[in-house]
Amino acid sequence: MITFSSLISLLQTALPIAGEQEGWLSYSFLQHYWCFVVALLGAILVFLLFVQGANSVAGSLGYTEEGRRLVYNSTGRKWEFTFTTLVTFGGAFFASYPLFYSTSFGSAYWLWMLILFTFVVQAVSYEFQNKLGNFFGPKPFQFCLTLNGILGPLLLGGAVATFFEGSNFIVEKGNLITGAGGGSLVISHWANASHGLDALLNPWVLVFGFAVVFLARTLGILYVMNNVDDEDIRSRGSVRLIGAAVPFVILFVAYLVHLLLKDGYAYDPTTGVIFMEPYKYLHNLLDMWYLLIILLTGVVLVLYGIAIEIFGRSDKLSNRKWLNSQINKGIWPAGIGTVLTVLALLLCSAWNNTAYYPSTADLQSSLTMQNSCSSEFTLRTMFYVSLLVPFVLAYIIYCWRAIDAKKITKEEIMEGEHTY
Repeated sequence: MITFSSLISLLQTALPIAGEQEGWLSYSFLQHYWCFVVALLGAILVFLLFVQGANSVAGSLGYTEEGRRLVYNSTGRKWEFTFTTLVTFGGAFFASYPLFYSTSFGSAYWLWMLILFTFVVQAVSYEFQNKLGNFFGPKPFQFCLTLNGILGPLLLGGAVATFFEGSNFIVEKGNLITGAGGGSLVISHWANASHGLDALLNPWVLVFGFAVVFLARTLGILYVMNNVDDEDIRSRGSVRLIGAAVPFVILFVAYLVHLLLKDGYAYDPTTGVIFMEPYKYLHNLLDMWYLLIILLTGVVLVLYGIAIEIFGRSDKLSNRKWLNSQINKGIWPAGIGTVLTVLALLLCSAWNNTAYYPSTADLQSSLTMQNSCSSEFTLRTMFYVSLLVPFVLAYIIYCWRAIDAKKITKEEIMEGEHTY
């Protein structure tokens, strides 16, 4: 069993941290540690986008009004986890890498405002679609849930893609000393008036964004098939799964090939100078072989979770008891695989002397773990606080199991006191 202390020991041996004279809890180790924590939160957030993915196909998955309510009640019990993880992800980034927070969340605010707006609309739509006194009816709110199911993953996927493709910003730390930024002492700003939306003009950002959209749909269908006790929805889900999984695999493989062949943003840890390095991300995976293993394991698990649902219902395979026992459980290997894959990609964007938030406007403005992190005192203090994280995760797992202990049925929707 992997414990928190064993995880720290693994990080100690795997990370390229400073020499032994600094102690095992060195500033470099803390930078890498908090990069790992933030990346893990981001990976979990991408997995939890199954809520948005299921909502985007609720109309075809549920087909009837009763079927759609089953889907919305299935995802409606989990949307708080997604929103809370998004807020925690932003908070962890703010505390550990404040310059990224001020640059991305502050300068590219139109992109992040759209993301937050879609999540707020989602929360309102869940609560009011079947509320007494709702003279609009459920249709407008269900449309908003579908819109959130497409725009949420697309915009979040686009934001993640900028870790590799770059963003159009400039950092001027000298403003803190000279006051050149005016009374607000702005040290980072967008180089144009789009404030982040220009990232969507990059075709590779869109490729990755739509890959996340179809991944969210795939995970959403798998989750509903596991969580809803309705054979009509499950049979429809196995068909709809093909339409979501095939585009996801094509888009993801295309982007992964592009990523491994493109020039990356590297920096000299001694001078801090940032430069372009051919095949940087391929080199990262080869140098950090453990990330390559995590990535390949994650990809295999995602494909396995999809395959057992698509092929498990085949008549030719229906007599295989082991395979039958795995039907409707594909969300778990696919979900774990998603977390592992995204974790490996995010760490590949920052570890091994890589600029994790590159600037296309000014190469030397690119953000690295060294030039954008909090002070050693802050990171060290947060490290001790993070020792409570396993207890929080245990509570979340307990709540999840309690919520999903019983599959959702039509009878429960009709008789339940709190339904969406």
